[in-house]
Amino acid sequence: VSQLHRIERFAAMTTTGDRADLADVPEDAPVWAHATSTRDNCLGQECPDYRDCFVMRARRNALAADLVVVNHHLFFADVVLRDEGIAELLPACNTLVFDEAHQLPETARMFFGESVSTTQLTELARDARLELRAAGGASPELDRVATRLDKAARDLRLALGEPGARLAWTQALRLPDFPGALEKLQTCLKELERPLAEQAERSEGLASCARRAGGAVAVLARMGESEGQAEVRWVEVYGHAAQLHVTPLSSAELFRRQMMDHPRAWIFTSATLAVGEDFKHFTRELGVPEAETRRWASPFDFAHQALLYVPKGLPLDPNDPAFTQAVIEAALPVLEASGGRAFLLFTTLRALRRAHELLRSRIGFPLLVQGTGSRSELLSRFRTLGNAVLLGSQSFWEGVDVRGEALSVVVIDKLPFAPPDDPVLAARIESIRAQGGNPFTELQLPQAVLQLKQGAGRLIRDETDRGILMLCDPRLVARPYGRRILRSLPPMKLTRRLADVEGFFRDYQSGSQIRHQGALLRRPSGVR
Repeated sequence: VSQLHRIERFAAMTTTGDRADLADVPEDAPVWAHATSTRDNCLGQECPDYRDCFVMRARRNALAADLVVVNHHLFFADVVLRDEGIAELLPACNTLVFDEAHQLPETARMFFGESVSTTQLTELARDARLELRAAGGASPELDRVATRLDKAARDLRLALGEPGARLAWTQALRLPDFPGALEKLQTCLKELERPLAEQAERSEGLASCARRAGGAVAVLARMGESEGQAEVRWVEVYGHAAQLHVTPLSSAELFRRQMMDHPRAWIFTSATLAVGEDFKHFTRELGVPEAETRRWASPFDFAHQALLYVPKGLPLDPNDPAFTQAVIEAALPVLEASGGRAFLLFTTLRALRRAHELLRSRIGFPLLVQGTGSRSELLSRFRTLGNAVLLGSQSFWEGVDVRGEALSVVVIDKLPFAPPDDPVLAARIESIRAQGGNPFTELQLPQAVLQLKQGAGRLIRDETDRGILMLCDPRLVARPYGRRILRSLPPMKLTRRLADVEGFFRDYQSGSQIRHQGALLRRPSGVR
């Protein structure tokens, strides 16, 4: 309730309605579901708050602007709505510039696929009851059907077991309670769809609920169809919800069709589009093999600003149960030399949690951990503290900018190869193999290189930054492909000696003192 009051006060003060501006309420707080509308339940012009809606206000501003800045998700949401003939979120334009374009293929696959979540279905059950009452009537039978749908959706989530899993559809169907829970959910959804369709003319809200029910029935029906060669069916399990997906294996043809249907300038930029000098992975993923490509050198002097440290003595197999402990033991003297001021980035949440257990009683620096606050809040604390150590996973590998002395070390535990049992990746691997290709060199290795470059890019953000990039995966030097990965990184001097790291920070501290003294000596010359 207190969080809802904070949101209410924020809504009265904000001019944008941007949730990220309200740090007091975590981004994943369940209360947001009661305070925000979605594509599913938005009433459009029928909404009593339409004129004051933050989204509509932003759209009006966009229509009047010469330059519009949006994220990838809003762009694709606009594409989907235009293709369905429902609405347009963004104005027409003659030039599109995509920054962080390395994310586009995955985002496109998500939007060009179909999905339904248990959260959507519990919200549908809730909204159906509310809309019926708002329309001036009540139906005990519809109430009962909605309650059964709510329970069936929650039971489906429980049938999937522990959170954090990504299951192929065939795996999910082998779980003892899942097929029965799925059948029950489909039955309850169809039982709700029929009375909603009969009541749809009574209000826009009920009509919206009827459309949502019909859409969910269609997605669940698709989930039961035999899997085509160009798509994969899978399930994602969260703490209190599950999402069922039908995802295209490639977004290339779909994205290319968008480009052909809308002739204009399409520009894609990112620090991580190329593997070395090679753009083929990106252009193939996006379906633009004929695109003109160009790469510019970084303005940073990596040879002098940074040092790449690959420690010795770690287990040769990064999947060794003792690997995370070995990473922490190797990182401790580096943290001591740097005085904290470090990001420790992990490829899994399990490794992050283990690192937290190992570090919390062994360092004298402030320790910040992903999940204990919003990303923006943790970054603000990290910058303010000046000597903190931050443990992060996926969300801290990119889109994070900490300049200056607050960040002088980035430690990465393993090469970020996606787990081969991930249902989408496994299906894509099989598809490449069936076409006679090499999944490792065409997909897995390029993805890992680009992700590693993103993580490494957190270190040097300015011409005056200096720091250590510590990569703990022995495969960088033990496997032939390690050389290709190293060549793709910024041109930093490579060392395997801890003494070089300690010397780097001694030289850095001496240089800082000299610069500081020089500033003190020069300052009086400007006094009058």
